[in-house]
Amino acid sequence: MKKSAIAFITLPLLLLSTLACNRGKAADTENETEETATVKVVDSTEKKQVLTIDTVDYNKRMIALSNNDTTGRWPVKTPYPLPGALLPYNRIIAYYGNLYSTRMGILGEIPRKEMLAKLQGEVAKWQAADSTVKTIPALHYIAVTAQGAPGKNNMHRLRMPFKQIDTIISWAKPINALVFLDIQVGHSTVKSEVAELEKYLAMPNVHLGIDPEFSMKNGERPGSKIGHFTAADINDAIDILADIVRKNKLTPKVLVVHRFTQGMVKNYKEIKKVPEVQIVMDMDGFGSKVLKKDSYKAYIFKEPVHFSGFKLFYKNDNKNDWKMYSPEELVKFTPKPIYIQYQ
Repeated sequence: MKKSAIAFITLPLLLLSTLACNRGKAADTENETEETATVKVVDSTEKKQVLTIDTVDYNKRMIALSNNDTTGRWPVKTPYPLPGALLPYNRIIAYYGNLYSTRMGILGEIPRKEMLAKLQGEVAKWQAADSTVKTIPALHYIAVTAQGAPGKNNMHRLRMPFKQIDTIISWAKPINALVFLDIQVGHSTVKSEVAELEKYLAMPNVHLGIDPEFSMKNGERPGSKIGHFTAADINDAIDILADIVRKNKLTPKVLVVHRFTQGMVKNYKEIKKVPEVQIVMDMDGFGSKVLKKDSYKAYIFKEPVHFSGFKLFYKNDNKNDWKMYSPEELVKFTPKPIYIQYQ
């Protein structure tokens, strides 16, 4: 995508004081080639039961997600996940937002019961569009928001109260939804902000999202330019999540990384791939179908990391004579997105 188009798909920074609109953003190891390969993990019981995944089935699913890619980029060669992995066995349909604002996303924009019913309706649409993959719901909550003002700690970020996270977790239970906690670091770091959420990330159904757009490396005010993460930043999140998985004997965590420009993620080839964490590179940003498809090809397809995601905007993808992508259209993409986020 041309640099001149960047402003076309970005959204302005949220300032909680005004409730302004936010955009609410180990070295590779090749897969075993033997079809009889298994991945083993020993549980904590006295019997030391050995759990395995069906690698033949896993490989077939990954090939299906690659959607006839002929370039060799997809599927990405990574270690097999620990047993119990969500991907590629499920497609995650997530509602994104923050409870302090009706303008940050569908999560927080409309009443809880209406929102959950609407989410379940989207899940059903995706299930109908691709019956080969089970479709499951998620609530993707912005737990740390970037700020234009420096704040008490001069970090240009605001951590949401834990009671809000508790509320989101309680909302997820009736529909058996996953929960994602999203972080906009401002002048802070991924390591510092993820560490603050460890007690929640130790819960089996809670996963993580990190947003490069508001990671300001040189002291700029968030929102004044598009920020970025390096592979080292993303690896910090992976290391923390992997440690949480190992310590708590959990199934793999999903890590969503938002992206809509070339510069938002640097040194992508150095991002770790480990059995404990499944990485989704989420094509963020709004605009016309042509622009969004071009962005997906440039920043997701051409720079493969692990799994792919796609973000849809109920309002901003449906203006200026644009029309939001349908599930039937997106499952034809190469690779097929396995994580879908609605704002």
